Amino acid sequence: MMSTSKNGKSFHKFFESWLVKQNQDLNQLVRASKDNNNDMMLSLLIHSVVKHYEEYYREKSRYAISDILGMLHPSWLSSLEDAFLWIGGWRPSMAFHLLYSKSGIQLEANLHELIRGFNTKDLGNLSGNQLVLIDELQHKTISEERKLSENLAKVQESLADTSMVELSHVVSELMRDELVVNDEEEKIKKNISKKEESLLDLLKKADDLRLSTIKEILRILTSTQGVHFLIAAAELHLRTHEWGKKKDAAVSHHK
Repeated sequence: MMSTSKNGKSFHKFFESWLVKQNQDLNQLVRASKDNNNDMMLSLLIHSVVKHYEEYYREKSRYAISDILGMLHPSWLSSLEDAFLWIGGWRPSMAFHLLYSKSGIQLEANLHELIRGFNTKDLGNLSGNQLVLIDELQHKTISEERKLSENLAKVQESLADTSMVELSHVVSELMRDELVVNDEEEKIKKNISKKEESLLDLLKKADDLRLSTIKEILRILTSTQGVHFLIAAAELHLRTHEWGKKKDAAVSHHK
């Protein structure tokens, strides 16, 4: 098993390389959105981008086994990104806000064409059936999100359960009497280890929900709409990361 520090550095390196890959995907998606590509070409591109998301969560899951705490408080993210984390990543329901925001922007930009009867094929032209399916998926996702949040609360509250309170008291008493606390520390390690296992399970389920939400949204959208959705997602992620890093650097410079 990797050490926590080595594991963190290893995933940080993977994360930086994955950002490069995401930026390359973004460039391809933008080019595809401007060219007259057929549905087959766009579907292949979307499939490739989704594969890269799958790779990210697969690696994240692998590293989390040896450093769940590091994954829940990632040092490779900025303070801005960290402030908006939900169980070690982005909140799945945010994908719908992203979709509706981009849809509104494109609807406004292409309003004249739509009034004249032209089909823009982007997110500004979602059909009634698509909106119904998206709404149903949003409600389902929020419900799953709520369950995970409730489970997280239970794990967090367990830090003050009877066993932990008793152990913290016993160890404090022994330390005051300057006695050895090896046996008690072993009990604490086992106790905390159980809580880490619960956190690992929660992160896995949260990441599964994040990935499945992206896939389900893409199934509802047409290939052209899917390209625009993935562009918006990549732009928001990459730019937020950059803004956060610049803000952290500015704060560090003024200290």
